[in-house]
Amino acid sequence: MPEDVGRTLRYQVALMRPNVLDPLFAPVSSLPGVGPKIAALITSLVSRLPDREATVADLLFHIPHSMIDRRHRPGIAYSENGDIVTLDVTIARHAAPPRGSRAPYKILAFDDTGQIEFVFFHPRRDWLQKTFPEGERRIVSGKVEWFNERPQMVHPDYAVPPDEADSLPAVEPVYPLTAGLAAKTLHKAVGGALMRVPHLPEWLDPAHQRQNHWPDFKDAITILHKPQGREDLAPEAPATRRLAYDELLANQLALAMVRSHMRKLSGISRKPEGRLQRAVIRALPFQLTSSQANAIKEINEDLAAPVRMLRLLQGDVGSGKTVVALAALAQVIETGAQGALMAPTEILARQHAASMAPLCETTGIRLALLTGKDSAKARRETQDAILAGEIDLVVGTHALFQGSVAFKNLGLVVVDEQHRFGVHQRLALSSKGQGVDVLVMTATPIPRTLVLTSFGDMDVSRLTDKPAGRKPITTVSASLDRLEEIIGRIGRAIETGQKVYWICPLVEESEKIDLAAVEDRHRILEQVLGQRISLVHGRMGADEKEAGMQAFKSGQTKVLVATTVIEVGVDVPDATIIVIEHAERFGLAQLHQLRGRVGRGDKPSTCVLLFKGPLGETASARLNIMRETNDGFLIAEEDLKLRGGGEILGTRQSGMPGFRIANAEFHADLMETARDDARLVLERDPQLKSARGEALRCLLYLFGRDSAISYLRAG
Repeated sequence: MPEDVGRTLRYQVALMRPNVLDPLFAPVSSLPGVGPKIAALITSLVSRLPDREATVADLLFHIPHSMIDRRHRPGIAYSENGDIVTLDVTIARHAAPPRGSRAPYKILAFDDTGQIEFVFFHPRRDWLQKTFPEGERRIVSGKVEWFNERPQMVHPDYAVPPDEADSLPAVEPVYPLTAGLAAKTLHKAVGGALMRVPHLPEWLDPAHQRQNHWPDFKDAITILHKPQGREDLAPEAPATRRLAYDELLANQLALAMVRSHMRKLSGISRKPEGRLQRAVIRALPFQLTSSQANAIKEINEDLAAPVRMLRLLQGDVGSGKTVVALAALAQVIETGAQGALMAPTEILARQHAASMAPLCETTGIRLALLTGKDSAKARRETQDAILAGEIDLVVGTHALFQGSVAFKNLGLVVVDEQHRFGVHQRLALSSKGQGVDVLVMTATPIPRTLVLTSFGDMDVSRLTDKPAGRKPITTVSASLDRLEEIIGRIGRAIETGQKVYWICPLVEESEKIDLAAVEDRHRILEQVLGQRISLVHGRMGADEKEAGMQAFKSGQTKVLVATTVIEVGVDVPDATIIVIEHAERFGLAQLHQLRGRVGRGDKPSTCVLLFKGPLGETASARLNIMRETNDGFLIAEEDLKLRGGGEILGTRQSGMPGFRIANAEFHADLMETARDDARLVLERDPQLKSARGEALRCLLYLFGRDSAISYLRAG
């Protein structure tokens, strides 16, 4: 979208937004103490739109995950290892290292129960001498650690004279942070944001609010940021449940409005003779499974109806969703319309194009690939051909829905790995034609609760059986202590012609460390196995990634070391072993996705889960489930039970996809209520004109679901 168009749209949205929300939509840089540098850090942490500075509302929805109780004052001797305590001590003496030394600076202090050392690295000596004057009392708060039966506190959080003890926060919320942003800076910004919260009109049904004893919005958000005890931050606490319901209601109302709008727009009845679809199915080197055939039948019925199709195709890893998608696209292309398939990554877009190309060639479907990496000239040529109707099927990344791409006659949009795209993007692509039908696919089996959160009441087709000839994958787990033995076995497997994936974790919080680990593992495996090995990770350029994948696919290399960049859609049928390092750091669904990279040919395959012990209860349960079953739907349900859904659809470990407060484990009951509430609201007040309707408009803006409001005006 060109920047000036984007600016105009944002300006129009701001004009339509209720004025009462203006303080919450001010940029964070308008808060006291937040300059451009801090604003950029806060934006990287909390903003939903990385190209736009975070707002006060974005910051308020960045909620604490725990709290520190600084009222805990046990005395030095009674402070447990790892506890955060507040101590009333007398400073005994400073033990400063020689100048130029890298040794830490230590300050010895005592109280009636014992002695403690405060330890500082790279200290400012003058500041320490002023803050901790010898012979005087200080109130010091921080984390105590015991070494050789002696307590110490490294870089205390607070140190004040006794007469300033009241300045210490009694209870301090703990927030997720990002490198360079200090906790104190974020606390101050949140404090400023809370001062801006206006009294908003109540959008909840009064009887429902009374029945649940829920506070109003302003009180609820204040309680979360200023908890008086751990119970205030519990998922079951009234303030948390109130805000979770708000978020779910905004989501369900927006989905209901989008769906109602899409249903109202006249669809096009597409009833071709079916010649092209049959040609695609005949050209397949295998028989369709019964669930593939059934999904194609359901899609054909949707396409034949005069309303727009909005269907979700759920298929476990390797269940053959792409074949179903191509059959659906062939049905639409036969009517003279065009099809588009949108994938979340370039690797996946290329993968789809490569797997579809032979079938398209055989059946005469004109296929083009369009990605953000294309040269300007190549992109322009492809776009011209799409507009002229010389291309039947376009496969691409998000470049497909950017403003400049126009179709002659777009009939069907297939969106792969739907959870990686927002509803906005899906709609942007489907609005590029008249009565465009939409099919969304995911390889992640999604429990019903999460289907509701992401798709509302979308029709669902499930692929439950694997294509014939696929062998089950044997899954074993082993401690990292057995690393040498595992590498030895990998070496022997390679000698017999097998190909191996070796996956290293990449967790956002420690990306640099993990990147070093994956490069380290690559180097060690090359040394020990004595051969060239492919390496693929997210920081590499597209060409480097592509080269690494191609070398592995073609057999020039037998081992591919990668991060989870290969989680979705990479297809190397002769790869038979996958080793997942630090398997305890992955969610169940992600482990299952990764395991699905093998077992794609007719040879038996193995998944090795390498873990670092000792394992916690949840991690242990996770690995047990992986060993016991290959059923992705069962795994998705177990994952929901084990970790509150986590982001079953991504890398975040808690909450629900696209949600900041709602959590599937604790708030699933609210989801059904929110859906029914949203339906009832739209039945009674389809234009949101009543007092509650006006308040609900505030809710939609507040939770970033305001694009749905345009459908009220559009009818």
